[in-house]
Amino acid sequence: MMRRIIVPIIALVTLLLTALPAAAVTDGQPDGTEHPYVGLAVFYDEDGNPTHRCSGTLISAIVFLTAGHCTYQTAYAQVWFDPEVVRSTDGETGYPYTGGILGEVETHSGYDDFATFPNTSDLGLIYLERRVRLSEYGAIASLGTLDSLATKRGQQEVTFTVVGYGLQAVKPKLMQDTVRYQGIVQLVNLGSALTDGYNLHHTNAKGTGGGTCFGDSGGPVFLGDTNVIVAVTSFGLNQNCAGAGFAYRTDIQNAHDFIYGDED
Repeated sequence: MMRRIIVPIIALVTLLLTALPAAAVTDGQPDGTEHPYVGLAVFYDEDGNPTHRCSGTLISAIVFLTAGHCTYQTAYAQVWFDPEVVRSTDGETGYPYTGGILGEVETHSGYDDFATFPNTSDLGLIYLERRVRLSEYGAIASLGTLDSLATKRGQQEVTFTVVGYGLQAVKPKLMQDTVRYQGIVQLVNLGSALTDGYNLHHTNAKGTGGGTCFGDSGGPVFLGDTNVIVAVTSFGLNQNCAGAGFAYRTDIQNAHDFIYGDED
């Protein structure tokens, strides 16, 4: 029953074509050049057809962190870092085709399409073909960062910045520009049945400062206004991306083992 209510925050080709209910870094604002290491990733099948798009973060010149359900069962990816990515004009997919950086994909060995919920191991990596030289990259949070914050402060005082290229609005009009947006969210909890120490539950309701939705999957949840990634956008609980947002934590051992190459 749990798996039926989980909605991965990817933007599918079918979503863009049929305009299903969705939103984005909701109530956010254009990011501009504030987070140049956050990128848009488009994933392809063996025949070179785009299947879906996600967001993610460069954590080094060639390593791009995203969600496992983004890289899962895909052949390769292409990544862009422009604040606004020019989409294809073919009138069909709404995806860009050229100008990005190609990369090989890797999915956490523990990821199994949310079958192991709540410890989904929802992490993936893209290894870019060429380096992206920046003065700063996203930094992985130290082990236990979120636990220490939740203990020391009231939950209402713990805020995060979410960044991604997801849809911007649904009603009264669908907005699906491939623009990098950012929003501010607050910690809800770390220890419920939906989180259980593996996922971060943050605010996602309209009017609360921001949120995540389709196309934001894999995007970073930064600690405050820093470049420290405490989680990766993972799933929501409904097709309207309202009320609750969840991200897989990067400050736990399972995440560190994958990111730093120490998986069994």
